[in-house]
Amino acid sequence: MSQRILPNDPRIKWLGVISLDSNDEYVMPWRIPYKEIDLYNIDLMGRAAMPAGVRLTFRSDANKLAFSCDSHKDRSPADLFIDGEYFGSEATENREVFQFVGLPPHKKEIELWLPQYGEFKFKGLEIPDDSSLYASDARKLTKWVTYGSSITQCRDADSPSLTWPSIVSRNRGLDLTCLGYAGQCHLDPLIARVIRDADADLISLCLGINVYTNPSMNERTFGPNIVGFIKIIREKHPLTPIVVFSPIYSPGREETANVVGFTLEGMREEIRRSVDILGSNGDNNIYYFNGLDILGADSSHLLHDGLHPNTEGYRLMAKSITKMLGSI
Repeated sequence: MSQRILPNDPRIKWLGVISLDSNDEYVMPWRIPYKEIDLYNIDLMGRAAMPAGVRLTFRSDANKLAFSCDSHKDRSPADLFIDGEYFGSEATENREVFQFVGLPPHKKEIELWLPQYGEFKFKGLEIPDDSSLYASDARKLTKWVTYGSSITQCRDADSPSLTWPSIVSRNRGLDLTCLGYAGQCHLDPLIARVIRDADADLISLCLGINVYTNPSMNERTFGPNIVGFIKIIREKHPLTPIVVFSPIYSPGREETANVVGFTLEGMREEIRRSVDILGSNGDNNIYYFNGLDILGADSSHLLHDGLHPNTEGYRLMAKSITKMLGSI
């Protein structure tokens, strides 16, 4: 026999979300303010509905957990951690229930990393009748907000805990909020406001690749938009460290101009110049890192389509970024 835990049970804590669409049937995490979704570009809205970096946590002595959700095709797996250690991964694609069995019977911290790709409506949880559920122990971790493209959302990672933001957050003990939106990293002012209003002790921005591939800016507008985006964030985070990454290596795009005349080499220079301008105007807590130092030409074999890293590529990115964040 088992007991059912409702999706909006207050003992379940959500991490890495901007807002929740919650009712008696389901809880759906969002990475933009749900009540304002009509203000956002429809493509960005679709990516923000995907719970990249989102976790739900609680404590339990259950030896089995069965999670209910909506059925959704083309969705990443979910990963379970017990007391901070990886336990297992389960497919969620086209499934309404997925479960983890053989958990140690003691009272333990449970953390479920939700799929980084594909929408997810959490419809509840079943645990054995003789088990109990408790709220997670309060933990004070450095809150990290990171913004970027598909290379930050990391669809091509094998599972959500193998994305580079996930690995870095565990390496450095950070409470992650991932604002990676595949194809939608275009310095939207509304996203700057989301970051401005978020609780953040560290902010990182991975800029450029979407502006190159879907040219929304040119040499006239790209730099000013970077400066304006960061100045909006600074309205409520005047001293928070902001780390700005330029694009990782991408063969065929380095010296090849897009339709508005930008190359990736040129974008990196413009990003660096924008950070320098902010620094020379009194921003003493902003840092630039060249994307080629994160994943360079010697790792191009890890880019399965010449743009997106595979799981090993994301692991190497995490190694580089962990070291970079440790230097600030």
